[in-house]
Amino acid sequence: MSAVAPPALEVRRLAKRFEPRAGRGEAFWAIRDLSFAVGEGELLTIVGPSGSGKSTLLNLIAQIDAPSDGEIRFRGRPIASPTSGALRPGWDRQFGYVTQEDTLLPWRTLAENVLFPLRVQGRLDAGTRERAARLIRAAGLEGFERYYPHELSGGMRKRGALIRTLVYDPPVILMDEPFGALDVLTREVLQQELLRIWARNRKSVLFVTHSIEESILLADRIVVFSRGPGRVKEVILADLPRPRQRGDRRFVELTGHIRSSIYAELGAEESGA
Repeated sequence: MSAVAPPALEVRRLAKRFEPRAGRGEAFWAIRDLSFAVGEGELLTIVGPSGSGKSTLLNLIAQIDAPSDGEIRFRGRPIASPTSGALRPGWDRQFGYVTQEDTLLPWRTLAENVLFPLRVQGRLDAGTRERAARLIRAAGLEGFERYYPHELSGGMRKRGALIRTLVYDPPVILMDEPFGALDVLTREVLQQELLRIWARNRKSVLFVTHSIEESILLADRIVVFSRGPGRVKEVILADLPRPRQRGDRRFVELTGHIRSSIYAELGAEESGA
């Protein structure tokens, strides 16, 4: 019997405590005793109340910050814990991170922005240039390669930021509310664009959102966080065929279930429970 492959990403009893700054405020736990896993090629969404530590979690996985307790594993290998030593942001190009802001460099064209990670990594050659060109075409940005970020729409900049991450081919992609600031129509277009690109490349994606509908529309599984300090309240299998329609009965049922789960957390907070 062959051994079962480890998940792409595993979070084990993870915790993060923030200390008061300059004597102001009090220390608090953003997340505590947090455990879950992301499978190879899985698109996992995380949804929960504001302040439940969702962005903190992504920063810990990306090694922008260090955990106070617990550990993070990549394909079975421990990569982050309180005793891991120096931070290695992106952990040797294994994790791509698409943040709430598009973070395109304003003095570089779209094509230059997309190629920038490859240039920094010393991997810019004919093959990687062709991969970048294919991704630009796939994202509907062909013809805009020489445009600067200020000349592009918000949705185009988001697509540029996404393909800039995909171009260096990280096995895990972290996404922190990447479409939250966009109008509804642009957001829906980019959701479908993400699903199309993901279906082609099958990366492991961890997608944080405040939108319950977005979490269902995208996910293989949905992780619902408790109120802070964030823990996993429940994990839901999004067993709906794609493409998904918001009006379908199962979609509506899942939306109501997750909304009730999150509202229960907010009610517990308000009552002091």
